[in-house]
Amino acid sequence: MNNDDNYNNNKNNDKPVGLFADKGYAVAPDAVTADATMTKKTIASGEPLKLAVVGHTNTGKTSILRTLLRDIYFGEVKNEAATTRHVEQAQLTDSQTGEVLVALYDTPGLEDASGLMDWLEDNTASRRDGIERLQQFLASDIAQGVDHSDNYDYSQEAKVIRQLLASDMAIYVVDAREPVLGKYKDELAILSWAAIPVMPVFNFTDSQDANIDEWQTMLARRNLHISTRFDSVAFEFEDEMRLWKNLSTMLTHSEMLEQLMQRRTENWAQLSDEANIIIADFLINVAAFVREINDSDDPMPVLAQMQEAVRQSERAMQHNLLNLYKFYDNAVAATPLELQAYQQDPFDPELLKSYGIRTTSGAAAGALLGLGVDAAALGTTLGLGAAIGGIAGGLLSNTSSIADRISGVKRLYIDPATLTLLATRSIDLLTALRHRGHAATDATQLIYKGAKNNSESDENEDDNSVTQWPTHKLPSELKKARGKPQWSSLSSGKSEQAQLLRADMAWSLSAKLQSYNHG
Repeated sequence: MNNDDNYNNNKNNDKPVGLFADKGYAVAPDAVTADATMTKKTIASGEPLKLAVVGHTNTGKTSILRTLLRDIYFGEVKNEAATTRHVEQAQLTDSQTGEVLVALYDTPGLEDASGLMDWLEDNTASRRDGIERLQQFLASDIAQGVDHSDNYDYSQEAKVIRQLLASDMAIYVVDAREPVLGKYKDELAILSWAAIPVMPVFNFTDSQDANIDEWQTMLARRNLHISTRFDSVAFEFEDEMRLWKNLSTMLTHSEMLEQLMQRRTENWAQLSDEANIIIADFLINVAAFVREINDSDDPMPVLAQMQEAVRQSERAMQHNLLNLYKFYDNAVAATPLELQAYQQDPFDPELLKSYGIRTTSGAAAGALLGLGVDAAALGTTLGLGAAIGGIAGGLLSNTSSIADRISGVKRLYIDPATLTLLATRSIDLLTALRHRGHAATDATQLIYKGAKNNSESDENEDDNSVTQWPTHKLPSELKKARGKPQWSSLSSGKSEQAQLLRADMAWSLSAKLQSYNHG
């Protein structure tokens, strides 16, 4: 199968497409050969950068590529050595023009650089330059894996070197938790013979066991003074921009990397805008949710139905955020929703307490049942002094007009405390997604900052709360939604029509939400 066939097969996969929908596919075994060095040209203006990703086994090369590509499907990641057995290519493209800006090559791990260095010292002439010595190795039997007389097999190293010689530059992935050992020094010596710029990239920098200072001292002694940090699990967008910026300083023509940085910065901001629209639309949809019952009816069955509708709506919103940031629910990797914090029932009173949310005295599980003229529409607490207990969960009941009171009609809404909780939890999830690398395989690798031990529950709510706003000060958009039941698909069942009606308010609310999400 050739490269085009591999790419077409990947392109036809039914995977969601986002702003960072770059292409990844395996390179055919004969695609990179020793002859590639004869045709390689120094990168010129307007050409894609060919960037090899190299390093020792199990340092996280594929993991870094997954995070750069925003693609949990790329390559294979396991907690064992030599997972990658062949070269895989991925392309970073301009999301607007489709132009290929960077071709990334994921290479197998260097398993025995010290043994290879011994062979090179014994079998190649020191007076030759590095490229000639590497080419001599590639032409040998041990590079093909066919010389078993002394159990030599450097076929994996040969794949790395072939790709290295065919590339414009390389990043050398370092597991920052590892001590500086002789084998790593030999790897860097061999890489230097390829005569292309090499930049060390420290992975797993969030670990307390990181040895970055020792590594930087060793690298400086080998004239490698430019390095960067890029944690494939604890992701920071600024670290990615610094990676591309540092690479660009090592190139004569860096136009492609400058274009890539500009486009990905724009895309990152656009993702934030879209995510906040998703959250704002969800909140207004819930705030406008209303059900009418007769004054003499038992409200409990209706309350239970409304709670379940809100749960499903929140789950749909969470999945929309996951898909937007290309975290898909599947068996490839754990998703943030596997965290207990995001599975917990939003109507659980203990969850309200963890956020420092307290409900009005006499209410049960955050529910308020009271009487008031236009209280829900105005977003005030008028009439809530008549609240009574015994209603389970997060709903506010008010007569919206004197006519309703006369006719014996009650209107049930989701209460401010629950709306505040839903907003805070949504923004917490968005923040977590923006700091989660696509190599994270454990749900616990996503830091959840929303839960709080409310050990000072008797303190003033404003001092103890971790919410986005006080529960008695809902944003004006949510207050206005109280009087617009037609905005809620949960009320009307008309999803598209309701979404169009609340679109302007969602845009307005999303702008306010931006200030709460500092991710």
